[in-house]
Amino acid sequence: MPDSAQTGPARTGRLALICGTGALPALLARAEGAPLICAIDGVAVEGLDVDIAFRLERLMPFLDRLHDEGVTRVAFAGGIRRPALDPALFDPATAQLVPKLLPAIQAGDDATLRAILALYEESGFTVLGAQDIAPDLVPGPGVLGCHAPSDADRRDAARAAQIVAALGAADVGQGAVVAQGLCLAVEALPGTDAMLDFVAATGAGLRPNPKGARGVLYKAPKPGQERRMDLPALGPETVRRAAAAGLAGIAWEAGGVLLLGREAVEAEAEAAGLFLWACAP
Repeated sequence: MPDSAQTGPARTGRLALICGTGALPALLARAEGAPLICAIDGVAVEGLDVDIAFRLERLMPFLDRLHDEGVTRVAFAGGIRRPALDPALFDPATAQLVPKLLPAIQAGDDATLRAILALYEESGFTVLGAQDIAPDLVPGPGVLGCHAPSDADRRDAARAAQIVAALGAADVGQGAVVAQGLCLAVEALPGTDAMLDFVAATGAGLRPNPKGARGVLYKAPKPGQERRMDLPALGPETVRRAAAAGLAGIAWEAGGVLLLGREAVEAEAEAAGLFLWACAP
């Protein structure tokens, strides 16, 4: 992938990290140095002290605060569940945004994220992706570690990629599990862990040949996804759950998936005998 230090967004001005759950916020904070740590009120950010907690009902005052703090760049990091909104807490400026945001919220997660990103850009901020701040988190094409996919695994990964593309076009999910050409599970709102737990509980009975290919977890961004927000991610826990589900390995779209804790991910895969394969798009 291109060297973002040369071709990506300029790394000037203070950065605000809008943080959710998981390991990504701390990884980006470490790569950036000393960003302003922000989070929706009530969200616990792993390994970081929150500088500014805000509510979505008061989004415009929050954006004004970022300008006051000298912020010019913003990045979103970690998982965020849609909070319950209290109509009584809206300030007049944020309330005016509701008619603009509501159609996007009703259209799905990706449309919602695009609308929120547009608000930050309209307010004068440069929005960065995790790959702009820490490009090493997004591996290029190739097999990681010493275990390689078999021809049957590669066919299962190709089939899973077709399924994920179809799911993503409907703004549903970013992952699927395929074994012996059959789709054992797809990712929906509960997420990757829930999908893998389902396969662990039911997958053995779904594979037609007990001695055939064990199956592949495949992840990729949705077609046309705004890649500065909500890139799919893989971490050590993903590997552990894939192993518990009896899979042969994990494949993903190279350049489109965050690998959180690469050394730990590779160590878990090595110990479990799973392959890790970043497939060329």
